[in-house]
Formats: sequence, C-alpha cells, structure tokens
Amino acid sequence: EAKVKVFGPARSTCVARVLVCLEEVGAEYELVHVHLPAGEHKGPAHLARTLFGQVPAFQDGDLILFDLLRENSLAESATVDAWLEAESHNFDRAMSAITFQCFVVPMFMGGTTDHKIVEENMEKLKAALGVYEERLTRFKYLAGDFISLADLSHCPMAHYLLASPCASVLDAYPRVKDWVDGMMDRPSVKKVMELMDA
Repeated sequence: EAKVKVFGPARSTCVARVLVCLEEVGAEYELVHVHLPAGEHKGPAHLARTLFGQVPAFQDGDLILFDLLRENSLAESATVDAWLEAESHNFDRAMSAITFQCFVVPMFMGGTTDHKIVEENMEKLKAALGVYEERLTRFKYLAGDFISLADLSHCPMAHYLLASPCASVLDAYPRVKDWVDGMMDRPSVKKVMELMDA
C-alpha cells in the first residue's frame, strides 16, 4: 500500500499539481477519487481530512511532499516563491477563466462558451506570457537554471491550454512554448496528464 494518498479527482488542476510533484520525486502514491458532483468533498470522511472540503487532501505518513524539490539557497527559495505567486495571480487566474469557459461550461454545464470572457482573459494571459518570455530568455526555468515547483505548478493549466482553441497563443512566445513543451515531455508530467484525460 502506498504511503501517500491523494484525495480528489485527477482532472482537478490542484490535484494534478500535487501528483506531478510526487511523480517528479518518484514517490509512491495512491489517487483516491473524490466525486465532487455527488458532494463527496462535503461528506464526513473527506471533511475529516480537510476542514473546508477542498481538493486535494492527502495523507502522507512521514513523507514531506516537496522536500526533494527544495532549492539550494534562500535566494533560490525566494525566487521560486515569487514565480509561484506570479503563476497564481496571473497565469492561473487567466487560465482558470479560459478553462472554465472552454471546457466546464460546454462539457459539464451544457452551456455555451462566453467568448467575451475568453478574450478578456486571453489578454491577461498574453501579458503574463510576455513576462515569462523575457524571463526565459535568461534562464532555462522560471526560478533559474533548475526545475522547481514554480515550473511544475504550471503544468496542469498548461495542459488545458494546449487542449483548448487558444493553444496557438504560444506561437507568439517561442521561449514559453519551448518551456511548456519541455515540461509536457517530462515523464512525471506525461503520467499525470494521462490521468487528467482519463
């Protein structure tokens, strides 16, 4: 039995971020599906794991999840944190709206994509990608020349971007496109993206 249990649906970008990191460090884990439409995340079993009923939740025994992705210095750690903030407030925020409109509304809600919302968020995404493009002219990865959580955290939303009608936006940002392609080629990322698509 795996020491680590991750609770949540594989299609969730938040769950996928955890899984990519576990794959990256070679940790054994078990993904325990939580059926959100049925309200399992608000049931007593899941609420015992996480007070707010969110996903992912995990039980990890003695394992410190991201310990093997630790940076070598305080400066590197601060840079990773800064890029995680950039991902959260710029890339992820825009991509969440785009993903919701391109996938969730038509596939799960039976609605029609609001193209105005997609266009507004594409402009926000382009602003973020411009900053990323400049950064990636100087470094192989966002926080420097080493892979970190700052890079891996982008993978789930980048996966949805590549599957969306908006994927061609990357053509205007060749360094970002190479970075995304490189991340998507990592065995750890491929494995988790297959889970997201299942």
